[in-house]
Amino acid sequence: MIVAQITDTHIVAPGMLFRCPIQGAAPDAERVSRQLDTALYLARAVAALNALVPRPDVVVITGDLVDHGEPAEYRHLRQLLAPLHMPVFVIPGNHDARGPLREAFGADGYLPADGYLQYTVEDYPLRLVALDTLIPGTHGGILCAERLAWLDAALAAQPARPTAILMHHPPFATGITYMDNYGLDNVAGLAEIVGHHPQVERILCGHLHRAIDRRFAGTVAGTAPSTAHQIRLNLVPDPRVSFTFEPPGYQLHLWREDFGLVTHTAFVDDWSGP
Repeated sequence: MIVAQITDTHIVAPGMLFRCPIQGAAPDAERVSRQLDTALYLARAVAALNALVPRPDVVVITGDLVDHGEPAEYRHLRQLLAPLHMPVFVIPGNHDARGPLREAFGADGYLPADGYLQYTVEDYPLRLVALDTLIPGTHGGILCAERLAWLDAALAAQPARPTAILMHHPPFATGITYMDNYGLDNVAGLAEIVGHHPQVERILCGHLHRAIDRRFAGTVAGTAPSTAHQIRLNLVPDPRVSFTFEPPGYQLHLWREDFGLVTHTAFVDDWSGP
């Protein structure tokens, strides 16, 4: 089984461009920004996934699907994803809004009718368990007692099934302190539950716009690159956030019974080098 992961697509309404800060402004100067056609980048990613041989079995999108949580953005997103030749499963990030997201994707049948946008996908060799870390109105995330109780019950229901957990906010600090300041609350609660369920092969996250991995609670947690812009790799404490236009990417998570789960990070377009 192959799970393709894309993340942080940040789609805006048709005709609009996404504005993001870039490196170059002095700390006391007005922030420099660049307009970016995130829809064009997502269309390229969709084409790249469709062209893969072998083709992925499913595509998961780990949050920040759109930029403002507006219905028009989700309608645009649906149009951009429509050419995909495989099923798509989404979860919210901090830029999303549950109501419009549910309205846009509810007819696909996997999202709950109300409450948190958490669900399981049972139809493949690798089971998918999706978590909702959204706190409306803030960039950080949380796994409250209710959401963690749901996770514990979902994992306990299938203890022998290899499982991947989907969530937007990674459950670890990265050293990119601007993003760490808007991380996940109640990481210890998540670690306690995951540690009791050894069938969890990997935790697939977004939010960081980079590929980053860490051991976590007896498994591996990692983030995938954005289909558009990446957050600049800056390990200096407390820098201003800035983005870089490194190649857009995605991840392929290959599950085979004989060797388990292995993750590959790939670029959307061909890059010829120097």
